[in-house]
Amino acid sequence: MPHPFPRRTMLKATAAFTASFSLGLRRARAANEIADAAQKVHDEIWRRFIDPYDILVDYTDFDGTFPRPTPEECRLGKPNALGWWTPTENGSMFNGFYLDAAVNRWKLSHAETDKEKARRLANGLLLLSSLGPAGFIARGVADDGRTPYPMGSNDQTSPWFYGLWRYIHEGLAAREERDRIIAKMVEVANVLVTTHWLMPCNTGAPSPFRGSFAGFTWEHAPRLLFVLRAMHDLTRDGKWLEMYQKAVEERGAKPGDTAPPLSRLEICARGMEFHGKSRQSWTGASGVVCLRGLWEMESNPAYLRAYAQGLAASLQLAAEGVPLVGQFDNASTAACLLNWRMLNLWWQPQHSEADAVAVAERQAKELGRLSPRRGPEFNLIRESLFAAWIVTLCPDRALIEPHRTTLLTALQHLDYKKLYYSQFFPAESAAYRLQLLEHA
Repeated sequence: MPHPFPRRTMLKATAAFTASFSLGLRRARAANEIADAAQKVHDEIWRRFIDPYDILVDYTDFDGTFPRPTPEECRLGKPNALGWWTPTENGSMFNGFYLDAAVNRWKLSHAETDKEKARRLANGLLLLSSLGPAGFIARGVADDGRTPYPMGSNDQTSPWFYGLWRYIHEGLAAREERDRIIAKMVEVANVLVTTHWLMPCNTGAPSPFRGSFAGFTWEHAPRLLFVLRAMHDLTRDGKWLEMYQKAVEERGAKPGDTAPPLSRLEICARGMEFHGKSRQSWTGASGVVCLRGLWEMESNPAYLRAYAQGLAASLQLAAEGVPLVGQFDNASTAACLLNWRMLNLWWQPQHSEADAVAVAERQAKELGRLSPRRGPEFNLIRESLFAAWIVTLCPDRALIEPHRTTLLTALQHLDYKKLYYSQFFPAESAAYRLQLLEHA
């Protein structure tokens, strides 16, 4: 009697099963490796870089210590009124960005400890919006816990909005907390409307404003649209939707640009852009997270396509920078200057935004000489890991999958305990978004 399953059929079935089983093992191993990388980043960030005011600082020594500015230094603008090159330079930017990781960690774990960490980051953002006139978003605080450097920027303000929106949008905030956060966001947004989207500085700053959302470039368009759409998403106040719909279609051009003016929607559809020869994914990410938020909130098919197109284009540009981290030498012992007060050698009084930028840029040249470790951590690690996060912000899994191995290699390359700067934190965001793809 012939066997009911011919030998050839059984061999094919066995081969198919073996291949499927092997693929499953590889995927499981990769998932474990991604989770392990995320945990290493998470542990190091919370060990060293979240300060007592629940603000993510720029850098520390390996034991978590750093020289915090005094109130007097902040008021005098030392080393500069922007707070550049200090450990408290980017608190609103980094807290807002890092909430993407904190919220997604909670979505994967549903652990109360993870929700509490996200709440702490949100509270840090609320603190930074309470230290000056309405609309001013501070960078960090002096050792009194209340005094900030006097100048904010659009790079601080848009992540401030994104982080708080993400926290509420994903349902982590309790009702009273939600109402309190939204009230503060409405306050800040209303001020920006009155300033025509210029970012207010603190009382006594060298200039009244620093940065804008109002232009027609990658730096401006996605940020303005996101804030307007997010405010409608949170409040359901029709005025925000009306302003959003007008701003989407409004056209303009860069100063001196002879090309036909573009709408903000067309600018968003083009995706992230760099200026000059250097890669700038860390600042470009502000626009990409706004695009991601817009894509999640949007219901208009034409707008939705444009945002998806911009996210795909941003992925392609960012992906080129992901392998850079492989050039970083974990055994490097290059000096890293943590005592930013040495830069006061090149300090001078500042009476305008241009003065503040000039002082800071002069100091940057000296910092490059005094701190040779800084360049590799910025140009290789920061660029690579912000780029990795940008790749994972794309909603199209088919576009992300070809980069999965490169992304994992980047996340696994570093010894995070031996880095001075905190700008490896986007690796955690990228890892969680890769994990969430498996749950989609």
